Amino acid sequence: MLNFQMHIPTKIVFGRDEQKNIGALLKPYVKQKVLLHYGGGSIKKSGLYDQITASLRAADIAFAELGGVVPNPRLDLVYKGIALCKAEGIDLILAVGGGSAIDSAKAIAMGYYFEGDIWRVFDDDLHVEKALPVATVLTIPAAGSEMSNSCVITNEAEQLKYGHTDNCTRSILSVVNPELFATLPKNQIANGIADMMSHIFERYFTNTEHTDVTDELCEGVLRAILKNAPKVVGDPSDYAAWCEIGLAGTFAHNNILGLGREQDWGCHGMEHELSAIYDIPHGAGLAVLTPNWMEYVYKTNIPMFLQFAQNVMGLRTGARAAEETILEAIAKLRAFYAGIGMVGTLTELGIDDARLEEMAKKATGYAFGEEYGQGHFKKLLWQDVLAIYKASL
Repeated sequence: MLNFQMHIPTKIVFGRDEQKNIGALLKPYVKQKVLLHYGGGSIKKSGLYDQITASLRAADIAFAELGGVVPNPRLDLVYKGIALCKAEGIDLILAVGGGSAIDSAKAIAMGYYFEGDIWRVFDDDLHVEKALPVATVLTIPAAGSEMSNSCVITNEAEQLKYGHTDNCTRSILSVVNPELFATLPKNQIANGIADMMSHIFERYFTNTEHTDVTDELCEGVLRAILKNAPKVVGDPSDYAAWCEIGLAGTFAHNNILGLGREQDWGCHGMEHELSAIYDIPHGAGLAVLTPNWMEYVYKTNIPMFLQFAQNVMGLRTGARAAEETILEAIAKLRAFYAGIGMVGTLTELGIDDARLEEMAKKATGYAFGEEYGQGHFKKLLWQDVLAIYKASL
């Protein structure tokens, strides 16, 4: 097990109707004004917008608004948010939505104090010491951004999508009410499930030894997702199953499951290229890439993948060879994704082979003159990434 530090200051307020208390929950943190940051019209159609604004007014909290967040949140809106926060004297950003709204809020929060173009933080991976406080009301369990120290922004003009990690981006408070997930379209539910599972896979598949505690945590949360995901897809009104999925999504990315282990993040790096250029749902890209990544790298550490096959996918080796069991486990994962409505190929996502080499070279840094590669479980150079992309067609 590797050395680590853990500091997670986010207060999670979980359960029915808790979004109606957001004003009282935020009151101790607000001196002047809140920026209410959200996406399109769904929170207004559902009545959530009225609940949030009524609660803020009841707590005598002034607020400005910035809507318009889209999936794969855009840098242009971040710029607008930074300018608005400075003009309005904002001292806290309240993101209402899923990972896109929360990530956009985090980028705005960092940009408020950062001197210069906030894109430099993402492009050059600069450390940021200070950000405006962010609070969230979660409407889509997927990205885990409500409790994580990371965010991802898309520079649409340059067709680049980069993540950034800094502890100053952790939200101070997040409301998670599983009731709010019941109106989600089934494709969004499935995309979110694939995203949270990938957050665990990126941590779980490691060459670090003596990680029994976090191995068990990863495996347990994955089994809970495998059990409850078909329930929420089949019946989005199943509150009990949503509680399990909602909590799994939060814990998948707050990094408790990754303590003391070298993490991979190769699939995320490869997928960011897909969604930066083709604007596909992040979870959909991950569901396609992950099984193909597994088939490409499993021989690097067969015991680790056999453990996955047995402890997560429920297979037993018996008289079969270990590799046969592993390949069956990967096939079973593909079947699970298909069962919740995910497509299995890039072609089905509207991606052909025209730009695969370009994306592989960008994903590994080769296109920028310094090939750092992708992932840590097995270091992937651009030819490796290209092979995975081609296998995913």
